Amino acid sequence: MDSDWTGMPRRNWENLALVRARLDAGADPNAPVWHGELPLHVAARDGSPEVVAELARRVDDIDADHEGRTALWLAVYARRPENARVLAAAGADPWRPMMGGWSPGQLSLAGPTPFPVPPGEPGLSDAEAAMVAESAQLIAALDVPHYHGTGLACVADIDAAEAARRLEATPIVPDEEYADEPWPFHEELDDDELDFIVGATDVPGGCVITQPWGYLPRTREVTTRLSAGTLCYGMYANPKSGNQGSVLIDGVTESWDVTPGGEPIADDDSDEILLAYLYRHRAIAYACAYAGLKPSDARAVTGPPDVWLELTRRP
Repeated sequence: MDSDWTGMPRRNWENLALVRARLDAGADPNAPVWHGELPLHVAARDGSPEVVAELARRVDDIDADHEGRTALWLAVYARRPENARVLAAAGADPWRPMMGGWSPGQLSLAGPTPFPVPPGEPGLSDAEAAMVAESAQLIAALDVPHYHGTGLACVADIDAAEAARRLEATPIVPDEEYADEPWPFHEELDDDELDFIVGATDVPGGCVITQPWGYLPRTREVTTRLSAGTLCYGMYANPKSGNQGSVLIDGVTESWDVTPGGEPIADDDSDEILLAYLYRHRAIAYACAYAGLKPSDARAVTGPPDVWLELTRRP
């Protein structure tokens, strides 16, 4: 049996016998597993309650910090309530602030298995509670199973007509034979022409620009123009490397190559932490929520859009 954590796959962190054998052979419960992540953190997110309890018994500090969060915070974030309860029972502090000010206990209040709130600890603000309530509706509305290769721009506070004006785009009408189909141009236009066509749809809070076959809506040229005086969240579901996001405000890039619905980072602000928790692995819903859009269904993504637009080709 290995005397460290070399070659320990994620699935094995649910196996108490294997983890205990590693520990008994000399694996250090306080030594990093990979990329500096500690065994208790890995188990809190990926392991079983029994493995979490075993490691909690052996570590030097049950509230050891890695990248701004404790093992208990990770258990709450990953929606592993049994692991969270084991850690709290072993002495982990649910109310220690971290990650944009969110303690594990406060973050749990935004999920299905909240910790009891002791006197003096903050609950959710009215705005945060509203974000939680809206998330269930948005996730249900945007349950889109297949969107690889799709580009999106979620734009706050403007409609599709204003988006077309900013993009110097011309409305086009698909062939009547294909007009009711979500993507009616595949047999009508060549690839070069398709590169400059997007769909635009009005939704509560703004509009969504989409291209089911490409990344054009997320390009700097498009998102810079769309974000004038407002916020635009651009996204491309890259089939090779995963979801790629960007945030532009009034023409200025605030974030680039971020991961919508991905893991939060230590310097994210309070709202970004809550959004990451609410929309974990829900990239399209995350992009819409970040921009304050509230579509009631997935038509803005799955089509057909309100209008098809052909963008002006620039030299």
